[in-house]
Amino acid sequence: METENKDQEPETASATLAEGMHFIGNIEDFRWDLDAGEGVGGVGAGPQPHRLLLLAMASCTAMDVISILRKKRQQVSGLNVVVQGSRAEQHPKIYTQFDVLYRVRGHNVDPQAVERSIELSTTRYCPVIGMLGRVAQVTTRYEIEEETEPRPAREG
Repeated sequence: METENKDQEPETASATLAEGMHFIGNIEDFRWDLDAGEGVGGVGAGPQPHRLLLLAMASCTAMDVISILRKKRQQVSGLNVVVQGSRAEQHPKIYTQFDVLYRVRGHNVDPQAVERSIELSTTRYCPVIGMLGRVAQVTTRYEIEEETEPRPAREG
């Protein structure tokens, strides 16, 4: 069981009503437009809030995997992570399943390095998967797109 980190400041996010069901989300001065579905008064001003969990999972594990692959000196020129989530039929319609697809592009990328990077992300490093994996099943798979000529990845 994890213990609370008493030395860490609490992290904060806010949502402020813009109009109708359109809210402006804010985390450390980064803003996101959020909206409800059209069936409940949304007007398409932004994604529904629960969908940010999909983005959080994709970006969290992507950052881990690319970092680990770079440390393993893999010649990766691209990484795309797609997360699909399935939700329960009854309210609160929580996610019950996440399918994570890693698309790795590079030159002579070792499949074992990709597998190990994904394993480390999903079991040790990604707090989003660590948290959501407690309430929903998370499955992973990957594809490697081989490039004939090595291209340097942008680190920046």
